Amino acid sequence: MLYDRQSDKWREECGIFGVFARQENVALNTYWGLYALQHRGQESAGIAVTDGNVMDVQRGMGLVNEVFRHSLPDMPAHIAIGHVRYSTTGSSLLRNTQPLLVNYSGGQISLAHNGNLTNAHEIREGLEQRGSVFQTSMDSEVLVNLIARSSRQTIEEKIVDTLTNIHGAYCLVIMTENKLIGVRDPHGFRPLCLGRLGDGWVLSSESCALDTVGAEFVRDIEPGEMVSIDDKGVASRQFVEPGRLAGCVFEYIYFARPDSVIDGQSVYQARFNMGRTLARESGFKADIVISVPDSGTTAALGYSQESGIPFAEGLMKNRYIGRTFIQPEQKKRDMGVRIKLNAVTSVVKGKSVIMVDDSIVRGTTSGKIVRMLKEAGAKAVHMCVSSPPIGFPCYYGIDISVRKELIAASKRVEEIREFIGADSLHYLSLAGLHASIGNIPQKTLCNACFNCDYPAEIPCERDCANNKFLFEPKSK
Repeated sequence: MLYDRQSDKWREECGIFGVFARQENVALNTYWGLYALQHRGQESAGIAVTDGNVMDVQRGMGLVNEVFRHSLPDMPAHIAIGHVRYSTTGSSLLRNTQPLLVNYSGGQISLAHNGNLTNAHEIREGLEQRGSVFQTSMDSEVLVNLIARSSRQTIEEKIVDTLTNIHGAYCLVIMTENKLIGVRDPHGFRPLCLGRLGDGWVLSSESCALDTVGAEFVRDIEPGEMVSIDDKGVASRQFVEPGRLAGCVFEYIYFARPDSVIDGQSVYQARFNMGRTLARESGFKADIVISVPDSGTTAALGYSQESGIPFAEGLMKNRYIGRTFIQPEQKKRDMGVRIKLNAVTSVVKGKSVIMVDDSIVRGTTSGKIVRMLKEAGAKAVHMCVSSPPIGFPCYYGIDISVRKELIAASKRVEEIREFIGADSLHYLSLAGLHASIGNIPQKTLCNACFNCDYPAEIPCERDCANNKFLFEPKSK
C-alpha cells in the first residue's frame, strides 16, 4: 500500500492478473483485466507474454490505457501475466515496473507481485554480499533472485524453496514458458482468485476482473496454496500450512472494487452494512447524507437507508483526474482537494449534512472538505467514518514512514473532530465493522492498524532519537 497525501488515503500497491488459454488472445484479455484492476495501482502497468519458447514484456509509467495506448505485446502467445502498481515514495521509476522478466539456468521466468515482504531488506543484503546484482529497489526482485538460485528441480519446488525464507504479505502470478503459477501467502493478507475462461484459466487479484473478461469465477486461492496451470489443467498444492489467517480488513473498507467478492464476502454488501451500522451507532440527525466520492458512497447509501435521511450528491468528483499527481509546492498541494472535489452549493446550502467517508489517515484532507462544505453554506457537518481510528502502521504493504502522520496515533476522537472542524465525528466501532463483514470471521482478518495486534512478523519499530519502542506489538 502507498499513502496518498492528496486524498489522505492508504493506497493498495498492486493488482495482478494472469491468463493461460490456447484459444484466447491472452495479451488482450490481460489488458482488459488490468483495466478492471486499475484502482489497485495507477502509477505503472505491464504485461508479459510467452509463446512457449520466448517471452516478451511491455511496461511503462502511467495508467493502463497510457502504457498500451499504441500497442500490446503482439507475439502469438498462450500465457500472459499483468501488473498495475502504486509505487512507494521515491521509487516511481521505470525500472521498478512489473512484471519482472529474468533469464536463469532453467530458462525464463516472469513474476508479478502484490504485497510487501517484511524481511526482504535483510535477504537482499545477504544476497548482495554473496555477489548478487539487483536492477531495481523492489522486494519482488528478491523473489526472482531466490527462485533462480534454488537448487531444486522443478519450478514449483524452486518457488516453495524460496517462500520458506520469506515473511510478510504476498500474492504472486509467475509465468514460465509453459506454466502459469499463482501463490497466496499463508496468512491470506491479499486476495487472489481463480476463474475459467473457455478452455483456459485466469488468476486475478479481484473477481471484478474475471467479470470483465467474461471468465467464470471458480474459487479463491486459499492461504498457503499454490496453483500450477498448464495444458493438463490446474494442479493445486498446499505449500505450507496456513498460519494465523489475516485477510486485510481494508479490502472490504476501501481497497477492493465494490462489485468484487473476496473470500465469499461481497464487498458492496459489507460497505453497505458499515453504513447501516454507522447510522445505528452515531444516531446523528441531519437534513441529508452525502459521501466523499467514490469510496464513501456505498456506506453513505447504507446510512441513508437505515436512518431514513435522504442521500444527496453534496460533493462532486472530477473523474478525469487519473494518476496521483506530484505537487511539490504547498500551495499546489492545497489545490489538490479542490481539483478532485467540489461542493454542490445548491445541495448543501442551508442544510445540516452527514458526510460519510471510509477512513481518516492524517486528517488534513477531511479538514479541507469540511471547510469546503461550510464555505458552500452547510449549516453543520457531521462526519461519519466507516472504519475505526487508524492508530498503527501497516507492515504488510504500506510505506512505513507514514507512522508518525497517523492522526489517531496522537489525538483522541474529540481532538480529531476539532482538528478537522466538523460539528460531530463518529468512527465505526471495531465490533460494528466485523458485524458488517458478516461472512468473514473476525479472527481471520488483520486489524493491526486499529488495535496493534500484528498477525505476522514485523520489523522492529523504534524511535531512533530516543532509542525506545513507540508501541509494543501485541504479537509478532
